[in-house]
Amino acid sequence: MEIRVLKYFLAVAREGNITKAANCLHLTQPTLSRQLQDLEKELGQRLFVRGQHNATLTYEGHILRQRAEEIIDMVDKTEKEFQYIKDVISGTVYIGSGESHTIKLITDIIKNIQTQYPEIKFDLISGNAEDIIEKLDNGLLDFAVLIEPIDISKYDFLTLPDKDKWGVIMKNDAPLAKLNEIKYDDLKELPLIFSKQAYKRSSDASEFKKWFNGNFGNLNVVATYNLIYNAGLMAESDIGYVIGLDKLLNTMNNSNLTFKPLYPQLESGLNIVWKKNQIFSSSAKVFLEKIKESFL
Repeated sequence: MEIRVLKYFLAVAREGNITKAANCLHLTQPTLSRQLQDLEKELGQRLFVRGQHNATLTYEGHILRQRAEEIIDMVDKTEKEFQYIKDVISGTVYIGSGESHTIKLITDIIKNIQTQYPEIKFDLISGNAEDIIEKLDNGLLDFAVLIEPIDISKYDFLTLPDKDKWGVIMKNDAPLAKLNEIKYDDLKELPLIFSKQAYKRSSDASEFKKWFNGNFGNLNVVATYNLIYNAGLMAESDIGYVIGLDKLLNTMNNSNLTFKPLYPQLESGLNIVWKKNQIFSSSAKVFLEKIKESFL
């Protein structure tokens, strides 16, 4: 399977039309069609349903599209790393992260590195834990910042010194907005919107699950979210009360939303992780040294 052919395949998947893709690639339509047929023969799978004016991905085609995108990203990343093997320390550090105000600790280190090593660049990718972990495991990221509760036993890691505070985000005129703190009994009958990571990945022994009396099944969970911006929109639409972290949404005086902390206080730590026995680029080595200096 050639990288060139994977790029051809992705072009057709993107355009949904072999002729349009051929024009974008500066190929003839028969040449591109033959390359796709050879790829299907090599894999033993049909990748497209070909219509008169379009080409639609099959189930197997969708799988290959995801993997092909990852492979192309990995090739691009590898080429960049080798381009940057010079006397000057340079290159790109790839960091994935969930949403947390504690990321400010990481951005301060980035600023410090770029002052000392102006040729080092950073690619900061936001996403939910599952997406970030998959990219880290597939070599598309050098580091990942993960919010507890989550299993990090298979990685090397450093724990960040700050923690995120959990609470309830709601409209200013919601009944619970009058309270200074929110207890379990205040929530157990209400429609709730949970972080998907916290809801699905909490072990029975986790502090998060203990706070909710160990059984999410008794709660009225009407929705879950990966990233909190859309959860805030659901709160504004009176869909439910968002269980989320502080300082990620605007809940100040000019906002329609307010944040109230949970009581007893519930916090989540953050860890920056990387694969064990990882071979780092020179730029990633600098970042690793700096975070160890800061957090060890």
